[in-house]
Amino acid sequence: MEQQRRSLPPLQLASTSLHTSLGGARQGLQLPGCGLQCGSSEAAPRRQPTTCSAAAGGSGSGSGKRSGQARSSRQGSGGNGGARFNFSSRAMRFGIGAGGGAAAFFGGSGLAHACPLWPLRPAAGAPKRQRDGKTRVLILMSDTGGGHRASAEALKAGFEELYGDKYHVDVLDIWTHHTPYPFNQMPKTYSFLVKYGFLWRAAFNAWQPRIVHVPCSTASSAIVGRRVSEAFDIYQPDLVVSVHPLMQHVPLRIMRMRIKYGMQPPTNFATVVTDLTTCHNTWFHPGVDRCYVATEASLNQALRLGLKREQMRLYGLPIRPAFGRAFPAKPKLRKALGMDLDKPAILLVGGGEGMGPVEKTVDGVARNIGADCQLVVICGRNAKLVEKLKNKEYPAGMHVLIKGFVTNMPELMSASDVIITKAGPGTISEALICGLPMVLNAFVPCQEEGNIPYVTENKVGVFEKSPERAAEIIRGWFGERRAEFEEMGRRCKAIAKPHALFDICRDLNTLVPAELQGVTGKAAVPMLAAA
Repeated sequence: MEQQRRSLPPLQLASTSLHTSLGGARQGLQLPGCGLQCGSSEAAPRRQPTTCSAAAGGSGSGSGKRSGQARSSRQGSGGNGGARFNFSSRAMRFGIGAGGGAAAFFGGSGLAHACPLWPLRPAAGAPKRQRDGKTRVLILMSDTGGGHRASAEALKAGFEELYGDKYHVDVLDIWTHHTPYPFNQMPKTYSFLVKYGFLWRAAFNAWQPRIVHVPCSTASSAIVGRRVSEAFDIYQPDLVVSVHPLMQHVPLRIMRMRIKYGMQPPTNFATVVTDLTTCHNTWFHPGVDRCYVATEASLNQALRLGLKREQMRLYGLPIRPAFGRAFPAKPKLRKALGMDLDKPAILLVGGGEGMGPVEKTVDGVARNIGADCQLVVICGRNAKLVEKLKNKEYPAGMHVLIKGFVTNMPELMSASDVIITKAGPGTISEALICGLPMVLNAFVPCQEEGNIPYVTENKVGVFEKSPERAAEIIRGWFGERRAEFEEMGRRCKAIAKPHALFDICRDLNTLVPAELQGVTGKAAVPMLAAA
């Protein structure tokens, strides 16, 4: 078997046989328009060898009706029943043979190295990266929500502060810019699904099982392989870092095949998980060189899904370096921001797009707290909301500051006393660093649901969807429950991880060859003491 694998031509990518139990009567299904044919055969004592073929577009080996057609086969394991899936187009015939049991698939023996995907062009000798004196890091992300880009930009800033110009860091949405339709529509698809929560929940849960996302990722690699490979040629990374759950399986598979066939030097691949607790299973690929998580819950999930303890690092979420700075005292900071120096401050965050019950929450705070507080509202890019809130009438003596998209969130959080926000992992981590108790008023189904018990069980905040009730809770914190409120602030700083970003960057630095590693210089900014 190993001899058979070693003899395969360089047009092949691993993992093309899906082993599953499909017994019973013969049946078939033809899906017009997409060229997908499905059928199952009657039970047989032994499955026939899987054969896959693809039109490579140039000269190739093997025989077939089309020039450039490459063929290979691998004898599959026995089992009751078999299935055949043919994915056809003018440029490619992609086949996945199925038979045997699911255990063989998960064990690895059922993954056939027998499907040519894109026309690889193996290098004659070991490839050499173009050198400009800098170590190149490629961070893979997608704009499905704002948190992934924020984490990517934080890592970029962390490398810059630690190592100066030693590192050149590129942040790339590889699905949007280096894949064909419909793969390049991922951010739009995500926005549509999240808008209708039941659709997003269905998609999230359907993609969880490995028996679904592993073969689908293999098929996706067949379609996007050439263009993703071109991206690696363009950026020539010394290290690849993923901050998105859908940036593991396909890019890692393609990169490892490029390395195997001499198209790029050996390159390490790391995952920085940007969720706190309810992580999708696609975050955790056993083939990565390093995986960084923020909580014990996600660490245990990774270990259950096949990663080894030596692959894991428990550091926290990468938060922008500005959140680790030592800011001036609160009165001085408030004066610079145009805030009232004495009244307790509520920071209401509507996200980058100013979504959620922002206006209703403003009304609830105005009615229930009024002149006894000041309110800072972040509306993001929602210009209509900014204008609408500025034209509202507020109780006499209530100081209200309405802002659109801001870049000084660390200063605003440090100047405030409490934050009302949705349960995004990045905002929660930022609030913890600033010692800011939280009122969570919304969440994205599935991946943010687990953040609510994380906040409430650690006694650093509450979850309340009702704007009226949220305002009543905060009024109590500013009054008769002041001692409880102050204790929550202390607990925030106790569980915060203000140095997580630099811990991650220092460890990533060890994943590049020794001659390319940076040397940490003097700290660029005063840092908060570790909790």
